[in-house]
Amino acid sequence: MWGHVFGDEEFMPIVDNGNTTAIANDRTDFAPEGNSEGIPNDDRNVLGGGIKRSLDVVFSLMGIVFLSPLFLLITALLKLTSPGPVLFGHSRVGFDGTSFRCWKFRSMVTDGDAVLQRHFEKHPNERREWVANRKLKNDPRVTWIGKVLRAYSVDELPQLLNVLIGNMSIVGPRPVVKDELENYGSSANIYLSTRPGLTGLWQTSGRSNTCYDRRVSLDTEYVKTWSVWQDFKIIFKTIPTVIAAEGSY
Repeated sequence: MWGHVFGDEEFMPIVDNGNTTAIANDRTDFAPEGNSEGIPNDDRNVLGGGIKRSLDVVFSLMGIVFLSPLFLLITALLKLTSPGPVLFGHSRVGFDGTSFRCWKFRSMVTDGDAVLQRHFEKHPNERREWVANRKLKNDPRVTWIGKVLRAYSVDELPQLLNVLIGNMSIVGPRPVVKDELENYGSSANIYLSTRPGLTGLWQTSGRSNTCYDRRVSLDTEYVKTWSVWQDFKIIFKTIPTVIAAEGSY
């Protein structure tokens, strides 16, 4: 039964020198100290500590309860419009290098890897766009309802579950796959000092309209200048950004 709701793993290919490699849901090589579910055993060394974690629990519970009718509507639309599970989980890197499954509403076709490979064969220039940004402006894998969900970031709302159980935060750096940490260079340890966020500076500063280096600098700036007040400002700024679908695709 649960197979109709939860996907085992959504593949996000990393294209390198013409090869496509599916990301495995394993633990990273960055000295993880959390448990197998990606939940740190000790909050004292996480950015914001117990204060940030308490706010995460409160806001995620409120969000899940308040948005439950929307979750049911999206579930029905996904089941009626395309085959496959409602949710998919991506392997992402969390606090201290611990790997966890990051949940989203499914926005792509189920044979996304094959579709993407055929697309790159026909449009080789877009392979370079993928390597540079890990995203495509016109992604052939995305369903019509997926485009709507992505435009308003509704596909990411199941990450409230990740926040509630403790492997994400309401505000923080954007979750990345293990291979992307190479793009962070010396800033990788800064990223690993906190939980990834449902929203953050990147999401409120142009999102996909910014380059990857800018994304890294925003994540670094967030960690270095963190405060509770800053988190509230980002949350309030997220609302008009999402409504305007600014920088989303």
